[in-house]
This record gives sequence, structure tokens and C-alpha cells, in this order.
Amino acid sequence: MTVMRIQLSEHFTYGKLLRFVFPAIVTMIFTSVYTIVDGLFVSNFVGKTSFAALNLIFPLLMILGALGFMIGSGGSAIVGKTLGEKRNDLANQYFTMLVIVTFVSGAVLTLIGELLIPQIAVLLGAEGKMLTECILYGRILLGSLPFFMLQYVFQIFFVTAEKSKLGLGITILAGVVNIVLDALLVIGFQWGLAGAAAATAISQVAGGVLPVFYFIRKNDSLLQFTKTSFHARVLLKTCTNGLSELMSNMASSVVNMLYNYQLMRFAGEDGVAAYGVIAYIAFVFAAIFLGYSSACAPIISYNYGAGNDKELKNIFRKSIVLHCITGVFMTGFAVIVSSPLIRLFVGYDRQLFELTLHGLKLYAVSFLISGFNIFASAFFTALNNGMASAAISFLRTMVFESGCILILPQFLAIDGIWMAITAAELISIFVSASFIAYHRKRYRYI
Repeated sequence: MTVMRIQLSEHFTYGKLLRFVFPAIVTMIFTSVYTIVDGLFVSNFVGKTSFAALNLIFPLLMILGALGFMIGSGGSAIVGKTLGEKRNDLANQYFTMLVIVTFVSGAVLTLIGELLIPQIAVLLGAEGKMLTECILYGRILLGSLPFFMLQYVFQIFFVTAEKSKLGLGITILAGVVNIVLDALLVIGFQWGLAGAAAATAISQVAGGVLPVFYFIRKNDSLLQFTKTSFHARVLLKTCTNGLSELMSNMASSVVNMLYNYQLMRFAGEDGVAAYGVIAYIAFVFAAIFLGYSSACAPIISYNYGAGNDKELKNIFRKSIVLHCITGVFMTGFAVIVSSPLIRLFVGYDRQLFELTLHGLKLYAVSFLISGFNIFASAFFTALNNGMASAAISFLRTMVFESGCILILPQFLAIDGIWMAITAAELISIFVSASFIAYHRKRYRYI
């Protein structure tokens, strides 16, 4: 029996909404495989110092790659809205242009990053062997940056094209490539941290290139490559729409650097390693919220462009209910599975294991409410209100979380570092609610 493809123009029940967003959620989870698999192999087969070096430099790579997430999220809102207005040819022109801009931008950032990475690693506090390892891992990963950015863009546009399952398949394939190559290069050939970096770089190239072969030919999705020109206004709108996603990713990476800086002060190398494990686990959990929001965005944009207020209200209400349920489940689940998950990474070091376990249990409380703030920001991006979305993201991470990381340890020592995320999310939810209330009459989603 053939399962009919769910279209953006349909009315979404809970079941249909969950079926539509599920591939994007799994795709986002598999995207996290890159860092997690590298960390798992490096921690167990290379050593604690290399593991700490990987976690120290990776936020920089995420900052550079965040441009792809900005273009994908911001551009998807425009393309989805244009599809809702029944201007499909123009939507394909915008899509093609944004993919080209992504690759060119990635190549430029690669050159800049290769030149500056030694100085940045020093600023982050790396020295000795850790400095050497930071530079090694960073330079290899920078080589695949344009493809990493393309992968972000295609993940989001596959949802807009109503082909989220195909996007999931490509992401799973890239993840499997990463796992197999990590085992081969790190354990088999014993290339150490360089092997882990090479495995990730190759899998990112695969994830960025394979979608090109699909969209370059005629297909049965809503999108395909076509002849295009430079649409400056659309690119500007894409950047403003996706500013929140850029700010969120960049701010998260800056915040990760602040975590590492504070943990170096309070717990040294063990602190950085402990946070690396917690960040991996948190990224998988956050991927559920991010995947849901990115998959919902084209539905919201399409119905906004079509002037379908009733469906906008429907999606908004159901999303709030689903986030309430998911937040409670995820917090409980994180506490239950924390011990076996942490043991996979640092079970060889009892002291490091205990430090990480204690930190994760405090950190996990944030899952109760983080989904609301992630969805609120993505919701306004989908409505083509990049400024509201960016304000939520910027305040949530760069202002509130950074402030809590710097202030709370003065009173609570290292526990203040682990609790900073929950404090920031609590403050942010009032900001998100204020924006939702303020714009309710303009967009009529309530």
C-alpha cells in the first residue's frame, strides 16, 4: 500500500503533524552523530587530552557553519511563502541562488579559518599538546566546511520540497559513513584525532554533495535547480529571516566557549571533558526540538503566504501541547539514562564519570522549557519576522545564558555552571511569551 505524501497545504491533525516532522527530527539527531561519534572514539581510543581539544575547538567550527543554518532557515521561509503564493518558478530560482551563495560563502570562510585557527585556539586557552590537537582537528574539518553548510541548507529545503524522508535517508547514510570511517581510521589505522577529523570531513562532503544530484535533475518534489540570477533583495531578506538561527548557533558556540573557559578555571581539563559529554547528550535532546521547529517552519510559511489563519492557529496550538509533553518526557528520560550514556564516553575514569554525572543531572532540568523558546524563535522566522526571532535567540543565549555562566559560579561554584542553562531558559520563556502576545493580532495565530 502506497503512503500518500503529506502536502504543506493539508490540514494537520496530531498524527499527520507528527508523521510530517518525524523525518526532520531524526535527520537532526543524526546530524549530531558527527561530533558525538568523533568524541566517543577519541575519548576511548586516543585519550582525554585529545577529547578535550576536540571539544575546545569544535564551537568555532559550528560558528562558521551556522551561516548554512541561517540561509536554510531564512531562505526556507521565503521559498515556502512563495510556494504558498503559487509562484513555483520563482521559488526554484530563489532556492538555486541560495544554494550557490551557501557554497561560495563556505569556501571564503574556509580560507579565513585556516589562517586564523592557531591564534583562536590560543585565545581559547589551549596550550602544549592540546593546542597542537586543536589546530590539527580544526584545519581538517575546515576543509569540508562548504559541504557542511550545504548539508544544513539541504536538510531544511528537503522539508520544504515535501521530501523529508529523502533528506533523512541521505543524513543517515552520511552518519553511517562517519561511524564506519571513525572505526577504520581511529582504531584500525590508528590515526588518532586526525582520523576522527578525516572521517567527519568525508561524511560531511557526502551529506552536502548527494542532494545536488537529486535537485539538479527533474524530480517530483516542489523544488529543483533552475536557471537563476542574483536576487539581492531575497538574499537580504533571507539573512534577516534567518538571523535568529545564525545568532542562536553562533551564540550557542560562544556560550560553549564560556563554559569551557569557566570549567578550565574550576575543574581544569576534566571540566572541559565533562562538559563535552554533557553537550553531546544535550545536543541530541535539543535536536528533537530543533528538528520539530525546522519541519514545522515550511507549514507555517506556506499557510502564512496562503492567508490560511485557521491552519496557523491549529499548528500553533498543537505545537505548544506537544512541547509540554515532550519537555517532561525528555527531562525524565535524561536523568534515567544519564549513567549508562556517560559511561560510554568516560567510564575509564571514575572521577571524571562522577563529575559528568552530577553535571548532567543539573543540566537536564533545562529540557523542561528549552523547547518552547526554540519553537518561539523558529515560529517568527517562519512568519518572515526575523527581528522578533533574532531578539528571542540573542537574549536567550548571548545575554541570559552567558550572564548566568559568568555570575552563578560566583555563588554556587561549579554547580552554578551546570545550572546556568536552566536559569537562562526560565528568563527567556517570559521573553518568548511577550513576543507571542505582542504579535498575536498581526499574524492571527491565537
